[in-house]
Amino acid sequence: MKIAAAQLTCVPADVTANCAGAAALADRARERGAELVVFPELTLTGYELEALAADPGLWLADAEDPRLDGLRSTGIAVAVNAALRTDGPLPALATLVYDADGAHVTTYAKQHLYQHEQGAFAAGTADGRFELGGVRFSLGVCFDNHFPDLAGRAAADGCTVHLASSLYGTGDGIAERATVYPGIAKEHGLYVVLANHVGPAGPWTGCGGAAVWSPDGTLLAEAAANGPAVITTDVPAA
Repeated sequence: MKIAAAQLTCVPADVTANCAGAAALADRARERGAELVVFPELTLTGYELEALAADPGLWLADAEDPRLDGLRSTGIAVAVNAALRTDGPLPALATLVYDADGAHVTTYAKQHLYQHEQGAFAAGTADGRFELGGVRFSLGVCFDNHFPDLAGRAAADGCTVHLASSLYGTGDGIAERATVYPGIAKEHGLYVVLANHVGPAGPWTGCGGAAVWSPDGTLLAEAAANGPAVITTDVPAA
């Protein structure tokens, strides 16, 4: 199964523009033979916490929000991250997965909220899992992946691929990105697929480098540190 990781520069607080940008990258991934593409953290708005707090209209209403129709109709499975309305006053920081026909597969809410995210989002309480094309996947969002038990539970549950929707910036983020993800791969025997921002991303500058690592920690594919891109690699079915 061929899997793609995307990196892009989001338009601040513009769900329509970012859905269109993500759909264009999904089209590119599909044209390269990928069956699934994973996107960075807060793809639909950029990492704009003040705007998200001020305008609940930027939150997805639910998994069937029509603003996702263009992305869901690209003919490839997608894992896209956004602020998602909950039953409470705060949204979840959630990854929503859709199959190639646009049907909702699962939703995962970030469990380990980073610093100021704790006042902006409701933390998730359950792990994210799904199966597609004979491959069992797990989900993590950025800071989640700094907690080894998350990937450990995924490996114990039969997952072979871990999808990470993240934001790593220039500076310290470059080193974190280059150590955390191959570490997860090697420690837990998982393929690890990282999607990242590139360029301006709220208070940071995304360092790009969307990538895939093999279960022994070997780098299989990596995007450059500039510009929107998708990278692909093949992973075996179980």
